Amino acid sequence: MHLAYPAVLSALLFCTGLYGVLARRNAILVLMSVELMLNAVNLNLVAFDVWLSRTAEETLHSGQALTLFTIAIAAAEIGIGLAIVLAVYRNRGTSDIDKLRDTAESHEPDGPDSEAPAPRTAGEKAEATA
Repeated sequence: MHLAYPAVLSALLFCTGLYGVLARRNAILVLMSVELMLNAVNLNLVAFDVWLSRTAEETLHSGQALTLFTIAIAAAEIGIGLAIVLAVYRNRGTSDIDKLRDTAESHEPDGPDSEAPAPRTAGEKAEATA
């Protein structure tokens, strides 16, 4: 098999994942698109490893070993990313990236002229914790 076939398939997968990252608003779909991009890179690594191993006398299969590390990192990334998305969904009620950005920006003070909340006294702190 020629090197062009997996390279073109890898490019198509990567472009599809890039479109998904740039166009989607749901955080879970963005994570799925990142996984698609990582799988395209893995396909490219294995294809070039096989292509280079035909010409070299020593076959180290470094592309396949790097692919295994990439798969392990991708699994950890999707686990942590999904946990963060679920925690944000429980707290905010949505996983829409634009709405999360809007709510995060609306709670920040406008600048140095904005009024800071008055410090609590010891009695108010005790009542708040009770």
